Amino acid sequence: MELKETTCDHSGVHNLAFQNDREGVDVITPKGLGDNSQRIKNSQNKKTVHTNQADEYINIESDLHENKRDSVNDEQPRLKGHLEKKYDKVCEFCKKHKTRIHYVIYGILITAYLAVVIAACSLNFQRALPLFIITVLAIFFICWDFLIAKYEDRIAAFFSPGERYLEKQWFWLKWVLCTALIITTICWLIFDTAKQGSRQLISFGGLVTYVFLMFIFSKYPTRVAWRPVFSGIGMQFILGLFILRTKVGFDVFNWLGIQVQTFLEYSDTGAKFVFGEKYTDHFFAFKVLPIVVFFSTVMSMLYHVGFMQWLVGWIMQVFMGTTPVESLVAAGNIFVGQTESPLLVRPYLPYVTKSELHAVMTAGFSTIAGSVLGAYISFGVSASHLLTASVMSAPASLATSKLFWPETEKPTVTLRSGLQMAKGESKNLLEAASQGASTSILLVANIAVNLISFLALLAFLDSALSWVGNLFDYPQLNFENICAYVFMPLSFMMGVDWEDSFIVGGLLGYKTFFNEFVAYERLSKLIHNREKGGSMYINGVKQYMTVRSEVIATYALCGFANFGSLGLVIGGLTSIAPSKKKEIAGGAFRAMIAGTVACFMTACVAGMLTVPRLEVPCHVLLGNTFNSTDFPANSTDLVECCQQLFT
Repeated sequence: MELKETTCDHSGVHNLAFQNDREGVDVITPKGLGDNSQRIKNSQNKKTVHTNQADEYINIESDLHENKRDSVNDEQPRLKGHLEKKYDKVCEFCKKHKTRIHYVIYGILITAYLAVVIAACSLNFQRALPLFIITVLAIFFICWDFLIAKYEDRIAAFFSPGERYLEKQWFWLKWVLCTALIITTICWLIFDTAKQGSRQLISFGGLVTYVFLMFIFSKYPTRVAWRPVFSGIGMQFILGLFILRTKVGFDVFNWLGIQVQTFLEYSDTGAKFVFGEKYTDHFFAFKVLPIVVFFSTVMSMLYHVGFMQWLVGWIMQVFMGTTPVESLVAAGNIFVGQTESPLLVRPYLPYVTKSELHAVMTAGFSTIAGSVLGAYISFGVSASHLLTASVMSAPASLATSKLFWPETEKPTVTLRSGLQMAKGESKNLLEAASQGASTSILLVANIAVNLISFLALLAFLDSALSWVGNLFDYPQLNFENICAYVFMPLSFMMGVDWEDSFIVGGLLGYKTFFNEFVAYERLSKLIHNREKGGSMYINGVKQYMTVRSEVIATYALCGFANFGSLGLVIGGLTSIAPSKKKEIAGGAFRAMIAGTVACFMTACVAGMLTVPRLEVPCHVLLGNTFNSTDFPANSTDLVECCQQLFT
């Protein structure tokens, strides 16, 4: 019997090195040879393998020692050159006097800027007037911030005796102020009605009616704090009076509107490059939506540099009688959207009361975002009126919110100085611009798909309602007519002419049940029809409204209060503050109603203060006058046109 031996190591695994050696040499073991010769050979092979492994180990050790020796040599100090020593001294000097160097650089830049401003004003002051105004405002606010930051305690101590005196005498002083305010309002209404007509009284009655209705349907009517309500309405009235009645205020906001319009036209350059020379053939897709992208990019850059936080914080100091969280969100909604403004106070949302949460949502419903403001301006709606409506609706939102859902709890966040606004996540200005453009993709897509679906749904509803109306010999029945009858009394209460209240009621229906984009698109058609100067009635249907009705409608539509935004607010706020999910869902519908009423109240104030102007452009009026054989009955408009052309 012949025995075959297998070569294995002690662990039972084949030794590869041993196998390789066996394969290199043919070893023939004669029969009858003992195990001793085999063990000798195995021991020799193992020695060879261990020798090779030892050599490799020694080589690795020597390499490690050499690398370590090289690194030690590198770490040893070496002699520096003359230039390197001078460079180190300069760096140490800059670190030591870093603050002074910054002051010197800022001083040089400010001096150069002021020299440029003075040179521009000396060459042509009228041309350099915008630059001069911006410079004066910047100097004022910088000095204001410096004084408040450095001497806030001293200023507070200086005015503290007067504050204590007012607190002692406030019981009888508030009644004196209320009486004086009521008498002043009555006298102003009497004189203004005698001068402008009785239409302003309708708007004033509508404002009082809306306040009364909000009080009746309030969550806690007996717990209403009237100070923020009257403060909001008073601030709204003062802003409207300054903007709509004073020449300075009207010129300032009119100039701002023109500058915003000019600024937004720069988006045409990008749209023309991407979509071609005939991009205006598809007006909404290639003209309006790129404005949203451009404005979103600019807002993101301003937010990154801290300008928006500073502006919102400064405006927040104006709002009195409300908590810092409410005031900050209300001020932020003037510039950003209803889902972006709560991010300013994101860390504090889990700790707000139900009334504060209601105020946060109401502020979002009663204003529009700066990113879509440019889109409405591109429709042909007045830029100055849209800017005015955005500013006036902020205090109105706080007034209606505190009236519709009064505060019954003790607010947790009360220290205004301790309220820190959230900052942007971008690291530099380019990244902020890129993030702003990328963020607008969702907004643009949202606007586009909503308009496609809503307009298609509206066409279907109109067709279905017309079919139903045809069964009863009334084929004119459509969604706009139904909304017009529902909202007609509300629009008339704002001061809209009775003949136009049916049209404005339809616009309010579009805005409430669809969105404000659809409503402003319809309003722009009415504005264009009036500017063309065609016939007011065609087949018994009114083709355009008076200027007064257009202005009031512009203010009434300027808000996000619609059923589409209702779901957006609930989803957005729930993702920010999941612990408040139940309170958000329970108060969102009431907040939407309060936001709608806030827009209506702003429209009432605009109706009280709007001064009648020319119904048709001057060139149309003069053309009709020259073509007619009889002298026009209304010669006042003709004289005003001649004065404008002469000026």
